[in-house]
Amino acid sequence: MIRPSNMRAILATVLITVSWAAQALTIKDLQDAGRLSIDSSVEPATGIVPGQKIHLTIELSTDRWFSGGSRFSLPDVPGLIILQTESFANNASENRDGKNWVVQRWTLDVYAQREGQFVLPPIAVSVKVNDEQGEVQGQLYTREIALSALQPTALEAAQQWVAAPKYEVRQSFDRSLEGLQPGDAIERKIYFVATDVMAMMLPTFSATQHQGLAAYTQPPQLSNVTNRGIAVARRTETISYMVETQGTYTLPALDYFWWDTVNEEATVLSLPAVTMIVGAGLGPKTESTLAKIFEMPQLSLRTLAYLLASVLALALLYRSAPRPALMRYLKTALSRLRQLREPALPAHLNPPQPRK
Repeated sequence: MIRPSNMRAILATVLITVSWAAQALTIKDLQDAGRLSIDSSVEPATGIVPGQKIHLTIELSTDRWFSGGSRFSLPDVPGLIILQTESFANNASENRDGKNWVVQRWTLDVYAQREGQFVLPPIAVSVKVNDEQGEVQGQLYTREIALSALQPTALEAAQQWVAAPKYEVRQSFDRSLEGLQPGDAIERKIYFVATDVMAMMLPTFSATQHQGLAAYTQPPQLSNVTNRGIAVARRTETISYMVETQGTYTLPALDYFWWDTVNEEATVLSLPAVTMIVGAGLGPKTESTLAKIFEMPQLSLRTLAYLLASVLALALLYRSAPRPALMRYLKTALSRLRQLREPALPAHLNPPQPRK
């Protein structure tokens, strides 16, 4: 049988337990007690250009420790792209007023897609914190942040640009562009590489169509790679050209605008125009009608010149040479012409033909 004194002790313990249960801590309780905090900031805060990467840093800290990963509920803001590109936080510890605090720093990427004013609403962050009574979980909220993006005057003429610390545009061909013939195939690649942007934000490319030079564009290759904290975006455009007829084809020059976010200045990256001269093709060569028209008079004039020179020579010979000597010369010439008409084979293999 339980003694009254023991009963009172048991009841006291139950009351204390119930009291603690009734006073079970929540995330808000920890935050109100100054044992859990959340802070947020953006960088850069001013001078933002549409397309430029904005770093949204969210810092979680507690004088206990985090017992699980944090999760974000990202809002949908028209005109803004908000991305969580990191899977893990940057963890650290700090001494605050003689107490050890555990800190999680998360970085989200924000891009303004157009010029204008934006409001980044509070972002809900789900956290788990281990307290003396056990694990406490719930949500914290970042503060509301106002953003402003402005298109620089230097980009007024540009319809599209890349705002990044580094940007490169280049092209290559898989073969020499000399000595091309109808039926040849050419593969062209255009490379876009930039830092602090996403590959989907790099320029698109549309091939110019030419009569006699067919162009086929393949789906672009996109990649986003982070190396030592530096995000590199790549977009590769592949165009296959098929030469159909001979002629001269020029692929036009291409200009791409770049806003250098480090020096805050506009630059134009250009790919030069490329000219391809295609020959007569792989089949048998045929002379054009125009060439034949000009060739015939040339042959006639040449023959006429020879005939005229021969006539003049004969006339001079006839007038200057004595008649007997001229007759002997003509007979000798006619005899040699007859000999040339005779076959060169022996008589028993090719008997002489009767003269007509």
